[in-house]
Amino acid sequence: MYADQPKPARRPQLTVPKLREMKTAGEKIVAITAYDASFARAVDAAGLDVILVGDSLGMVMQGKASTLPVTVDDIVYHTACVARGLRSALLIADMPFQSFATPERALDAATLLIAEGGASMVKLEGAGHVLETITFLSERDIPVCAHLGLTPQSVMKLGGYRVQGREGDAAKKMIADAKAVEAAGADCLVLECVPMGLAEEITRSIKIPTIGIGAGPHCDGQILVLHDMLGMNSGHRRPRFVKDFMADAGSIQGAFEAYGKAVRESTFPTAEHSYE
Repeated sequence: MYADQPKPARRPQLTVPKLREMKTAGEKIVAITAYDASFARAVDAAGLDVILVGDSLGMVMQGKASTLPVTVDDIVYHTACVARGLRSALLIADMPFQSFATPERALDAATLLIAEGGASMVKLEGAGHVLETITFLSERDIPVCAHLGLTPQSVMKLGGYRVQGREGDAAKKMIADAKAVEAAGADCLVLECVPMGLAEEITRSIKIPTIGIGAGPHCDGQILVLHDMLGMNSGHRRPRFVKDFMADAGSIQGAFEAYGKAVRESTFPTAEHSYE
């Protein structure tokens, strides 16, 4: 006879309120992008907290030059794939370029991402006129992750992928924008390519959790693009904030586990992966 092998204990489903509890408790949030069920299972098994189906799929999955051509249907499809592989991690879906140009358009897109894709939260870039949309969605019980700093959907206006908030006025505006997205109803905030001192100040200034990518070690959590942290060649320049966790791990599963451990123990990111 073969003895039944004990199954690993199932982690409770991570919820939107739990993210804020983690910030309050000082527990680091570990997030990563994923785009299919197989990687979602591996991420879940490694105990990571959040999966983002990012519009980064346009560059790493579709081979496009930017995130701009990605459609709502693309995100719905990949979100549904990821949802089938998840048991515990919180699933966030990106709102593609111009899908949230008006509150009504954003509601239609977010409804698809949640009802058909299986997401628990949607992410949208920017502040300013976007604040009205954040409030519009939040008032209709749609959890929202805001995104400030380098917002890839604004790459044409920004003139490239550059660190944001280095100048005094720009830093003050980003702090004000962070407080504004919180007041509008955002449940968490991604900070991308932001000087680590500024990211630390923003993290202290708001009650919702911050998740950094190229924003230093003081955010409440970290996120990386899956292909980048596995050392894969996506055909694009690898940013400074990326670490190849696959190099010493020996396996994809080991890389995910090493990444989670490094974030939770605050050994990643270091100054090497951050901006002044």
